[in-house]
Amino acid sequence: MTTAHTVRPPGRRDSRRPARSTLAAPRRSARDRLPHYWFAHRLLLVLSGRRPVHSLLGHVTGAAYDDLVRLAPRAPLATGAPAHGPVLLQVGASTPSQGALEAFARVRTGDRTRALAFRLERTPARRWRCSAVELDVDCRA
Repeated sequence: MTTAHTVRPPGRRDSRRPARSTLAAPRRSARDRLPHYWFAHRLLLVLSGRRPVHSLLGHVTGAAYDDLVRLAPRAPLATGAPAHGPVLLQVGASTPSQGALEAFARVRTGDRTRALAFRLERTPARRWRCSAVELDVDCRA
């Protein structure tokens, strides 16, 4: 029989709380919530073959989606070693006009540094959508 003051599940005899899961998602910093950082992370997952292109469906316009469909099957940012995926070295953005961000990311893939550029535009619903994506040719760091 449980009382109103019992906080443990039925059948549990001790008062210890369950351990915090090691699989819990890490807290995101304020920087990681900025649209260009958020989108750079998502692009990295798609272009490294870790996520399918359709995971970006609601966040990309038609022309940019077509570019991603063409790029993604080659997984141009994959490192070859599944345990060591690509790493975002730097993400930046400029504001060419109100409601638009032109962003870039430098990505480390193995011993190479790659450049990624994309444009985000704010919709009337105040959501950011990617309207263009470009990936450099291979450049040595």
